[in-house]
Amino acid sequence: MFADCRSDSHAALCADFRWRVPARFNLGVDVCGRWASDRSRFALYHEDESGFTSAHTFHDIQCAANRLSNVLAALGTLRGDRVAILLPQCPQAAVAHVAIYQMGAVAVPLSPRSGPDALESRLAHAGAHVAIVDETSWTKLRAIRKTRDRLPGLRHAIGVGPLSASGAHDWEAVLAPASPRYAPADTAADDPAQILYARNASGAPKGVLLAHRTLLGNLPGFVCAHDFYPQPGDLLWSPADWAWSGGLWNAFLSAWHFGQPLLAYAGRFDAGKAFALIEKYGVRNVFLPPSALRAMMAAVPDPKAHYDIDLRTIASAGEPLGEALFQWAREKLGVGINEMFGQTGIGHPVGNCGTLWPVRPGSMGRAYPGHRVAVLDAGGRELPRGETGEIAVHRRWHGEDDPALMLGCLDNPVAARGETVGDGWMPTGDLARMDEDGYLWYRGRADAPRGAEGDRIPRRPADDPRQPGAAARAARPRNQKE
Repeated sequence: MFADCRSDSHAALCADFRWRVPARFNLGVDVCGRWASDRSRFALYHEDESGFTSAHTFHDIQCAANRLSNVLAALGTLRGDRVAILLPQCPQAAVAHVAIYQMGAVAVPLSPRSGPDALESRLAHAGAHVAIVDETSWTKLRAIRKTRDRLPGLRHAIGVGPLSASGAHDWEAVLAPASPRYAPADTAADDPAQILYARNASGAPKGVLLAHRTLLGNLPGFVCAHDFYPQPGDLLWSPADWAWSGGLWNAFLSAWHFGQPLLAYAGRFDAGKAFALIEKYGVRNVFLPPSALRAMMAAVPDPKAHYDIDLRTIASAGEPLGEALFQWAREKLGVGINEMFGQTGIGHPVGNCGTLWPVRPGSMGRAYPGHRVAVLDAGGRELPRGETGEIAVHRRWHGEDDPALMLGCLDNPVAARGETVGDGWMPTGDLARMDEDGYLWYRGRADAPRGAEGDRIPRRPADDPRQPGAAARAARPRNQKE
């Protein structure tokens, strides 16, 4: 997508960029199937907390995915059915994603560390009829079904690894006799592929329905945030959960779109372990939330004095980084940080690309190519540069639909897709001002009631001393909100 439009400036890159989204597109085929014929092409290096390691080619992943697709079909999974994935970063999780997408079914990634209430509400809300589980998540699900008599729609579970209790199909046992051949479904780019739930959402669950084309819509931000990924020798790692859009679209699925290898670590984040993994595997690219970067800076202030590492790119999203992190990365890691802004339903339309335009610490960056971003007033009109209003993303770019935007919310996809202001702007709920060079500067959450005709009414910026609770709101994470 970027082969013919790498330019020497932000303006030229955006002017040259056009979407080329095919009418028929399957996410599973794109990230794995088209690479599987090369049996020497590595897809995944995996390590867990015990120190066990394994390596897998795209051919390995595809053969296992074909077997799993056949197993899921035998369990009654049809096109459009929802299959939950409750696994950490591991080969089986990657296989499950490919298998579900190539069937035309819908993946529901959920963190196995989620509490029982969150798992129950999301599984019920999504209508999942099969769950792929590990020991941790299976223990919770069994308790929900046994003690609460809930989730009657969840008819099957497939267990990865040894499970202390019975009732789930064993992954190895069911995949072994299944055929390694499978004909992928012919899906439209707009067909649903995934339901994601915001990590910190409270109250009733809000499932965001994403299409197969969502991957393509996220690529401009991914490529730019990693300074024109891929480059020779690139290897990506992120501790971000594969149940979160950051871990999926900013790491796992986007790397595989380019047929590039990925490191997966199934374990809790530890700053020292993070540096050890980067050194051991020769990681060149990382997507690290600001909390992870802060922990790494605090634990190992001078990493190159202790580890033989050579990072090429660092991308980050989730909350404001702060000048200290930028300075530490430049001085102690020898690389800048490309900050990104986004939400589950809009991808990452704004951010930085240090090799192409200057990073201004404290700003959110500029609109990535393919995304029309503006700051609007309450009536959906674009504000002059320098004025504070609500960030919005337009549904169209040079006459083409922006493929990053969600299909809708699970409860009411048609209504959610139609929730626009002005001539097609999708509001984000975040306030910012745009300077003369197109950089956005975050000002807080809108958190405002709707007007008489449904317009969002921005309040004062979060750092305005007249705004009640300004300090608390200014500290809120600004990315991945719903």
